[in-house]
Amino acid sequence: MKKLLLIIMIVFSAFVVAIPAGAAANPGFDDKEIRIAQFGPQTGPAAPWGAVARGGALLAEIVNAEGGIHGRKIKYFIRDDQYSPAVAQMVVKELVDKHGIFAFTGGVSGAGGHAVKDYLAANKVLWVVPGTAALNTVADRDKNGMPSLYRYCSYPLFEDEASIVTKYAVEKLKYKKIGIVYQNDVFGKGGLTGLRQRLATYKMKPAEEAPVEPNEKDLTSQMLRMKNSGAECVLMWVSPTLAVITLKTAQTVGYKPQWIAFDGLSDYQMMYKITGGLFEGVITAAFVPPIDSNEPLVVKYREAAKKYAPEETWGTYVLAGIMFMEPLIEALKRTGPNLSTEAVITELNKFKNWKGLGAPITWTPQVHQGTDSVQIQKCGPKGSYILLQDWTRNELATWKKQK
Repeated sequence: MKKLLLIIMIVFSAFVVAIPAGAAANPGFDDKEIRIAQFGPQTGPAAPWGAVARGGALLAEIVNAEGGIHGRKIKYFIRDDQYSPAVAQMVVKELVDKHGIFAFTGGVSGAGGHAVKDYLAANKVLWVVPGTAALNTVADRDKNGMPSLYRYCSYPLFEDEASIVTKYAVEKLKYKKIGIVYQNDVFGKGGLTGLRQRLATYKMKPAEEAPVEPNEKDLTSQMLRMKNSGAECVLMWVSPTLAVITLKTAQTVGYKPQWIAFDGLSDYQMMYKITGGLFEGVITAAFVPPIDSNEPLVVKYREAAKKYAPEETWGTYVLAGIMFMEPLIEALKRTGPNLSTEAVITELNKFKNWKGLGAPITWTPQVHQGTDSVQIQKCGPKGSYILLQDWTRNELATWKKQK
């Protein structure tokens, strides 16, 4: 695998060197089109999240069918990063240097996002909205305390959603012993931070903290430790593949806690299928409404999917891809025909409680995080959706004090 990745890197490096100088200066649009792109795992350990990028493609189809944006159609690009930061760097550089991209959206790898964020900023490429909370603009500020000029986030921070669901577990479900299985990276550690912060307000500590590596296959030791800790409830801050391994391993060792997962596992129909039904009963945070909701926007997108993406399974990840891209489309519409990166930034900074599919978004020049709210849902029989709690903010969020 490492040898194959090295070969890919060499090929891409040679390709990028061959690109004419100055290509990166391409503004990403002309009189006929606006070029928008997304990288993400179409293959690899997080391949189920690939539907997020395809959700963005669906929204581009919808916008183009409605006439485009002030006479321009969206040209949308998807690249597979295989959930690898090194590959993310290669494909993003290829997109920017060769095609000239006006803005990125989505990108569901925290590590991949960290690998490309400085390159995109240096090339003045907008990123609205990153598909990961690991790439927030709260901690990533310059020496003057200002957030990244080109990146606007609305994915709730992982520590915020972990704090919210932990509060639900303690106050609504009355659990006393709560553990966590978390991916040993910036994403998983965000969940761990949120759990610890919330439990500290009750003078409690995690019953067990079990880190797992992104490509780990055997979680027997972690599940036995969790079982022996007596944890009645366990948070899962891991990729879909690791979630499958976690649930199947727990079943093998006879461990049946209440599982509560982060919003990236809230595509219940898919998770129910790939876990062989073990996902039933799992509670998750959620950043979009249930896919069978009668909310007008959900109905609109659900019907459009039948027309423009009949081969795609309608699910939460597709809806998430739409949600990440909605604010960018709204800002482009507000900007008018005189398009520029600076003009779009001006409009993004005017968002105040703007509501698309997700939680209301507020952005200012000083704060680019946007929201700290999630819903809480539960996987019912056959992967059905049960809404347990509507949009809820994290009152412990320290970043809000920076406003």
